[in-house]
Parts: sequence; structure tokens; C-alpha cells
Amino acid sequence: MSGFFAIVRRDLLIARRQGGGSLLAVGFFVIVAALFPFAIGADPMALRRVAPGVIWVAALLATLLSLDRLFQADFEDGSLDILALSPQPLFVTVLAKVLAHWLVVGLPLVIASPLLGVLLNLPPAAFPDLLLAVLIGTPALSLIGAIGAALTAGIRRGGVLVPLLVLPLYIPTLIFGVAASGAESGGEALMLLGAVSLVSLVLAPVAAAAALRLALE
Repeated sequence: MSGFFAIVRRDLLIARRQGGGSLLAVGFFVIVAALFPFAIGADPMALRRVAPGVIWVAALLATLLSLDRLFQADFEDGSLDILALSPQPLFVTVLAKVLAHWLVVGLPLVIASPLLGVLLNLPPAAFPDLLLAVLIGTPALSLIGAIGAALTAGIRRGGVLVPLLVLPLYIPTLIFGVAASGAESGGEALMLLGAVSLVSLVLAPVAAAAALRLALE
């Protein structure tokens, strides 16, 4: 486990030195959501009705924005070869990098989601459901996104392909995330969202590790 946490710490330090990763994701998250009132009008009831969907689409796009560098930088400087040759299984390395990505990108989106709730006139009673849904669902966005990032790690300008590969896989997270974010939502949607995250936690690191091995060959 020391190798796992060493990779998490390393990626967090790199993100801090590069600066702006979290701010960029949160800024994009807020700006995308802020555009919707201009598009559909300032009717409070209309904004309230679309708020969960807008917040989830904005979170999805903000996560996509940061995925292309998840493995690309390590692939380009050779660090990925060293990580692949280490005694630690590659899927554990992938899991560590995904955790660091979620801490840098996903967690700030969770913290910022109530702000968008206020902006989109979401009723205060829905805020706990929204926070819980985004907290449970955003790890799935990072995990599933890691598959697309791994598949394109060895391709020049592969970041352009990541949305095409990942967006269809995001559909269950989007559907259950939106359903779990409303004030009238039941616990069933939240449980299904949790199931998506758990399945992603089990399968995505293995799939991403296999894709990385293909890229390194």
C-alpha cells in the first residue's frame, strides 16, 4: 500500500506544482452551468426543473476536460514504463492515479455543487441529495474516464478521442445522478448510482491497466 499512497502523493504534488487544475475544473463547471440561464431564460421554475441535469452535465464536461493528462504525461516522459515494471500491479497504480485525479478534480466539484444549486434556484431541501449524489457519482466519472485516457495514452493528440470513447459510458452515471439529485428523488436512484460507482471501481482499473499495457508494447 506504500506504493499506492506514494503515487497518490506524487500526483497531488505534480498537480499542485502545475497549479490551476482544480480551479480550472471548478471554473469550467460553474461557467457551463451559468450559461444555461442565458439559453433557457431566467424563469425560476424552469431553472429549478433542469438544475440537476445541468449540474451533472457540467460536472461530466469538467471531468472530461482534465482526463487527457491522466496518463499522457507519464507516458511521454517514460514514468509509465517504470510504474508498469514495478512490483505493484498496474491496476493498483491506475487506481492510485484515479484517486489523485478525483481529489484534484472531483472533490472540488462536490464542494462547488451547492453554489450551482443556488444559481439554478434548486430548493434548499434538495441540497443534501445533490451533495450526496455528486459525492457518490463523481468517482465513477474519474474511473470510467481512466479507461478512455488509457486507451489514448499512446496516441498523439489522443485527448480529442477521449470524449468519444467515454461519453457513452457516462450515460448510466448521468441518468442515475440526475435522478438522485432532486428533492423528490427516492433512495433507489442513489443506490443505483452507488452500484455504478462500485462496478466502475472493480472493473475500470483492470480495463485501464490492460489498455496501458497495450500502449506500452
